[in-house]
Amino acid sequence: MMLYIIRHGETEWNRMRRVQGHTDIPLNERGRHLAAETAEKMREIKLDLCFTSPLKRARETARIILGSRKIPLYDEERIREIGFGAYEGVSSGDDSDPKSRAVQFFFTEPASYVPPADAETIPELYSRTGEFLTELCRRNDLQDKNILVSTHGAAMTALLNRIKGELSVEHFWKYKVPPNCAVTMAAVEDGKARIIRESVIYYK
Repeated sequence: MMLYIIRHGETEWNRMRRVQGHTDIPLNERGRHLAAETAEKMREIKLDLCFTSPLKRARETARIILGSRKIPLYDEERIREIGFGAYEGVSSGDDSDPKSRAVQFFFTEPASYVPPADAETIPELYSRTGEFLTELCRRNDLQDKNILVSTHGAAMTALLNRIKGELSVEHFWKYKVPPNCAVTMAAVEDGKARIIRESVIYYK
């Protein structure tokens, strides 16, 4: 099995540095352009199926990458972005806003981040993305398949950290967030994934 794990293209909230989480923000024009350039460079890769976060930005990225391929595309809740609850829509880095200062810890000192009551924790994100990855890697019917996985910055980070065996909250961003439309290839053998190439950028 070969996994092609991709972060969605740019959105207006990415550009404005607003926290998206579960908020269903579509790609902007640049995001579609990045996805289209990525799709062009990936057009010769045989893909057999795709799992995507159900959020518009990830789903649209997946559809652009798949292009004319007539293959199954499955919505997968477990690779949806982390939920920020009351912090969704907050501008990151605005020191005049208490919510912004609070959510900034997620990006700078994740061990000190305290999510609001209606949000997810990093361990909860690790749990659901890890469950998805483990289940996928163990599926006997998919062992000879090439699979696109379209997801989000924090969710993709959680998946890649798990493959690397780094599951601490403190070091969540140790390897940095993948850029928009960055693709990581991981080979799966005997139920275990290992990274072949990481955060490949196909656009200029």
